[in-house]
Amino acid sequence: MAKTLDLYLHDLEVHHQVDPRLTALINHLACTCKEISFKVSQGALAGVLGSAGSENVQGETQKKLDIIANDIMCRACTESGFVSGVASEEMDHALQVPEDCEVGPYLVLFDPLDGSSNIDINVSIGTIFSILPAGEARRQVKDEDFLQSGRHQLAAGYVIYGPQTQLVFTLGFGTTLFTLDLGTGNFYQTVEKLEIAPQAKEFAINCSNMRHWEAPVQRYITELLAGSTGPRGKDYNMRWVAAMVAEVHRILNRGGIFMYPKDNRDPSKPGKLRLMYEANPMSWLVEQAGGRATNGKQNILDIQPEGLHQRVAVFLGAKEEVELVTSYHN
Repeated sequence: MAKTLDLYLHDLEVHHQVDPRLTALINHLACTCKEISFKVSQGALAGVLGSAGSENVQGETQKKLDIIANDIMCRACTESGFVSGVASEEMDHALQVPEDCEVGPYLVLFDPLDGSSNIDINVSIGTIFSILPAGEARRQVKDEDFLQSGRHQLAAGYVIYGPQTQLVFTLGFGTTLFTLDLGTGNFYQTVEKLEIAPQAKEFAINCSNMRHWEAPVQRYITELLAGSTGPRGKDYNMRWVAAMVAEVHRILNRGGIFMYPKDNRDPSKPGKLRLMYEANPMSWLVEQAGGRATNGKQNILDIQPEGLHQRVAVFLGAKEEVELVTSYHN
């Protein structure tokens, strides 16, 4: 019989001395994502599709489900008793715990619904989360308290809402996968330890932007597209779902490399994806599965954040491929 999430987390407490408050927080996030999963599954039946007619802090148009998922996550985290504050891709600043709720020793960052462009067409989307130490339980947290490098993460993961609802996370003991049983409402471990092969035959990138990329990325992709007749001597397949959670999920399960590089349309932006809400948690999951993650120059987890909504270029997945494209930058 597959191991339940409760039992897996209990084993971490016993065998790895993981703080029971941390495992309880992860369990709480998993339960919260069940609620989001249900909202996503209802779609048009519940009137949750389409634009909300507003923009987030990045100036991106919000979907109704973006706001619904953000509200669910904020409420669940601040009322859990395990956190001192939360930060979301959808909010300008960190959110403090209300006076009538208990505080705890952790900070939670999240992208409440990654892949918003796919919401209305019934393609996989997901919730990404990262847990950092708060130092001590307190109520008056500031944005600066969250500006810790990815190496400080205590847990990271995502829930993907697709044909199955699946939870993937790590606490530094490998990357594991659980699948939600709709009959029992439990998450069951279906892959004990995900592993990414060091070599790859699949790559994920939005090639429509190729003319805007920097020279190292153009060189790398040109070599892949040349296939068996080019310098790499083998054929590659390209994939692009336009949702980071789906791209990373595929790589964790069957290998490959995902790239969202800097481009020249806005030279002031070092990349598109957010360091704190997307790149850091996904990079740790990939590293824990034997892969690598860089911004083209350095390991993403070693970047010292300068702002809650800092952007970064991302190259992650198969170790040898990431190292090669990184070497072209350097």
